[in-house]
Amino acid sequence: MSILEIALASQIWARRREKRQLVLDDADAKVLLRIAFVFAAFTLLISGLNLVAGRPQMLADGSAPVVTGR
Repeated sequence: MSILEIALASQIWARRREKRQLVLDDADAKVLLRIAFVFAAFTLLISGLNLVAGRPQMLADGSAPVVTGR
């Protein structure tokens, strides 16, 4: 093995054994806060438009018909 190959293998081995910790910095927190704000605003906008239209959004108006045979 050449010196370069040994150095590269050593770096790979060291990075694998290194324990990585999840650190949430201010930039990540700001991005998550913006995403949450946009999601909440969009949800409220859709709910408001459905209320103004007079038809609240429902998952289903009734039960689905059951197919009984063909």
